[in-house]
Amino acid sequence: MLITFARALSGSTLATIRRGDGVVLELPGYDRKYRVPHDLAHAVTERELGLAGGVFGSIAAGGVFDNMRVVSGHPRHDAAERSKRLLAANKQSLGAAEILAGVVHDAVEHDETATMERLRRGWGVFSTEPLPWSGVQVAAAVAALAELAVEFEATGKVAFTWPDRLTSPMPAMAGTRRGRRGRL
Repeated sequence: MLITFARALSGSTLATIRRGDGVVLELPGYDRKYRVPHDLAHAVTERELGLAGGVFGSIAAGGVFDNMRVVSGHPRHDAAERSKRLLAANKQSLGAAEILAGVVHDAVEHDETATMERLRRGWGVFSTEPLPWSGVQVAAAVAALAELAVEFEATGKVAFTWPDRLTSPMPAMAGTRRGRRGRL
């Protein structure tokens, strides 16, 4: 999946997403007050930390958020139902991705240094397990976002590739039986 983040005329950002199924979507940003687009922070954080159930892994699998619109291509006949099921299944992962991306975004936007402490506190909202990412992994996410932020500031545009391996799995339909029926 290819995502292009560009400065919109309004001063905010617009992400144009070209999914593998040929559908092209737009995701508007509401981040005029930031030099680093928040949705770019999501993409970088989710890719660097391997989050398939976050915003962009969900979009890659067919998820469409309320503020998105289809620009071109032909969505599946059951696209709305699949999106609803996928986003419901990924609700907790999406919440965790919001916390993680917010901390990485703030680290770059405000040059914060207490990143791991903030991540541990935020992660504690979602899990009693220890934070599954090391300081090195988080620092790599911050560095990758900082690098792309420089490019975005210079050109007003960044092209970003989302790896297929981080496409969220589609949850089974409720009540769907798997396997063969017993024979008489």
